[in-house]
Amino acid sequence: MKVLVLGARGMLGKDLVPFLSAKHQVFGRDIDDFDITDLQRVKNEIKTHSPQAVINAAAYTDVDGCESNPAMAFSVNAEGARNVALGCAANKARMIHLSTDYVFDGSSLSPYREEDPPNPLNVYGLSKLKGEQYIEKIIQNHLIIRTQWLFGRHGKNFVDTILRLAERQEEIRIVNDQKGAPTFTKDLSWAIGGLLEKEATGILHVTNAGACTWYEFARQILQERNPAKRKVQLTPISSTELSRPAKRPANSVLDCHRFEKLMGQNQKMRPWKESLKEYLACKEDRK
Repeated sequence: MKVLVLGARGMLGKDLVPFLSAKHQVFGRDIDDFDITDLQRVKNEIKTHSPQAVINAAAYTDVDGCESNPAMAFSVNAEGARNVALGCAANKARMIHLSTDYVFDGSSLSPYREEDPPNPLNVYGLSKLKGEQYIEKIIQNHLIIRTQWLFGRHGKNFVDTILRLAERQEEIRIVNDQKGAPTFTKDLSWAIGGLLEKEATGILHVTNAGACTWYEFARQILQERNPAKRKVQLTPISSTELSRPAKRPANSVLDCHRFEKLMGQNQKMRPWKESLKEYLACKEDRK
C-alpha cells in the first residue's frame, strides 16, 4: 500500500514511518517540505504521490502556546486538518488523523468513550475538535485516532524531562490531579499499522493500557531509573499551584474497548509500565 505520512519528523512520525515501511511504500513529509495550512500544496502533494492512505500526524501541540496564539492553533489543527481531508477526498485516499484526549473536559468519573460529547477546556482541545468536525463532514473514508500523553525516542517528552530534573534538583514538584494513560509512540505506531490494514473508520481511542496521574508517572520513572543515583524528593501538587496558561482536564483517560474489539483479543496495547521499561532500556543502550 502507498502511504503518505504528514508530520513525519515529529516524535510519532519518526517511529511510524520506519514501522510502516516494513510492509508498505511510505512517503514521509513535514513542515520543511510543505505546510498543511496551504490547501493547494496539500492537494498537489497528495495528487503527486497518489497514496491509498494519508496519515495526518502534523499538529501544533504546544498546549500553553495555543492559548497565546489561537490563530496558529486553529490554522494548523483545524484548517490544516480540513485541507488534508479535502486533498484526500479529491484524490480518493483514505485519511487517518491523530487527535487528542483534550477534546474532553475531564469531568467524567469513568474513561471516555468515543461517543461521549466533547467539551474542550483549552484552545488546543478546541482546535483539535474543530479539525475532527471538518474531517467528518468532508470525507467518509476517515479514521480519527484519539490518543494521549505520548512519549518516544525522537522528541521532547515527560520521561526525559523528569530524568533531566532528577540530575539537577533535590525536589521535583508534579501535579497529582490530572489522570491519563502514558502512551509509547512505538506502540501507537504498531496500533496505527494494524488499523491501516483493517481499514477501520470512524473514531477510535488508542492508548497504552492502564492509567495514572502525572505524579504517579514521575514516581514510576524514578523507580525504574534515577540517572543521578541520588535521592530525589518528589512532591505532589495541585494544578492550581502549577498555574499554567491552559486548563487541563482532570480525568481524560480514554476507553479503548472499541479498538481492542476491532483488533482482536490477542492484539491489545500493553500496559504503560511495560512500555516505559522498554523506553528506558533503549535510552540506556544508546549511551
